[in-house]
Amino acid sequence: MSNASQPTNPKFQTTPYPIDTMPPGIPYIVGNEAAERFSFYGMKAILTVFMTTYLLGGNGETDPMSEGDAKFWVHVFVMAAYFTPLIGAFAADWLFGKYKTILWLSILYCFGHLALALNETRIGLAVGLGLIAFGTGAIKPCVSAHVGDQFGSKNSHMLEKVFGWFYVAINLGAFASTLLTPWLLDRFGPQVAFGVPGILMAIATFLFWMGRNRFVHIPARGAVVFKDAFTGDGLKALLNLAPIYILVAVFWSLFDQTASAWVLQANHMDRTVFGFELLSSQIQAANPFLILILVPVFSYLIYPTFNKVFSMTPLRRVGIGMFLTVGAFSISALIETAIQNGGTPSIGWQVLAYIILTAAEVMVSITCLEFSYTQAPNSIKSIIMSFYMLSVSLGNFITAGVNAVISNDDGSSKLPGASYYWFFTGLMLVAAFLFIIVAYMYRGRTYIQDSAPETEIDAEASAMN
Repeated sequence: MSNASQPTNPKFQTTPYPIDTMPPGIPYIVGNEAAERFSFYGMKAILTVFMTTYLLGGNGETDPMSEGDAKFWVHVFVMAAYFTPLIGAFAADWLFGKYKTILWLSILYCFGHLALALNETRIGLAVGLGLIAFGTGAIKPCVSAHVGDQFGSKNSHMLEKVFGWFYVAINLGAFASTLLTPWLLDRFGPQVAFGVPGILMAIATFLFWMGRNRFVHIPARGAVVFKDAFTGDGLKALLNLAPIYILVAVFWSLFDQTASAWVLQANHMDRTVFGFELLSSQIQAANPFLILILVPVFSYLIYPTFNKVFSMTPLRRVGIGMFLTVGAFSISALIETAIQNGGTPSIGWQVLAYIILTAAEVMVSITCLEFSYTQAPNSIKSIIMSFYMLSVSLGNFITAGVNAVISNDDGSSKLPGASYYWFFTGLMLVAAFLFIIVAYMYRGRTYIQDSAPETEIDAEASAMN
């Protein structure tokens, strides 16, 4: 094995191992990601309920937000969490490298959970969410790029499956926490419910530190990253990917409402399952549970089957996923119509919407992670991943903006009931049709860490990448 080293620490491997098997650092990254996602999704799962039920005023008395305000602030938080990746990416590629950036910001992240656990007022909420938004956001592009950095040309064929199982780790953590933290909030209150995700974040940080000698550490490149990002191949890659990311933002605008609008909708549904009544915030666990089923189904059954008929390329997968999202939100609009008409629909209908939306997520989110990494020049992979994360931020900006605009002074909405869901369904349908055009116009190159980039390909072929 090559032992190319950094001048400051010769024990760190700085080029991918010349092996055709799984890189040795991958288990530590996957374990870290599972614990970190437990902490993030556990905290996020109870945010809406905490804000509308448990939030305290400065005098220690209960002083909850309205449903409209809670939806607005949940999406502002998610928007911030997916804007800060740009900061983390430049910090990693310019100054510190991915490993140090992830480790240091993970510690900051832990303090955010501590603030939420210790202070149940708007001050604790603001400080905690601010630190978490900066910590989780700034490490996200670094972690995704760090996964890809472990691979060289000999084992790059494993990237697609590793990104898939990386996503499985995310959703294992999310599934467990989305079931557990709402129960902890209901039984033991906010301090325990926010404290447990904080403990898991501390475990995640420790797991990542344990893998330091197994990782490939791609060194920071200094100020040249700005030139790499905004001139030549870097700028070309960003401009090529920008239209894709803008349209994918609409997908995230709808998807992330599972943590706000769909939770509030579940309050008015029959949530009894096999004799047990689930909490409205626990229904979100359907998404990570379904991911665990659908990732292998898509990887080993659906994609290979469809590939026999026509090539299921990344851009085609994303486009199909966007149309599936239209179907999922149409179901939520029909559910809301039934509620408005005085009914109490079964939660099974929302689960059906989750099944379709999760299938869309597999096709859009996992594909975009892999596609973004391979389309990014080697020197700015974290930066390109952070621009992809901006699509999530933009999507939540759209949702927060719409909720701010439609809110009346008396607390009512300009898009009441089902009209709210039909508005976003229509927006997604327009974005899906526009994506077809963008996909056929796309031109790009594929980059792997220790190999030369593929030559530029024409529009039709690029859609096959």
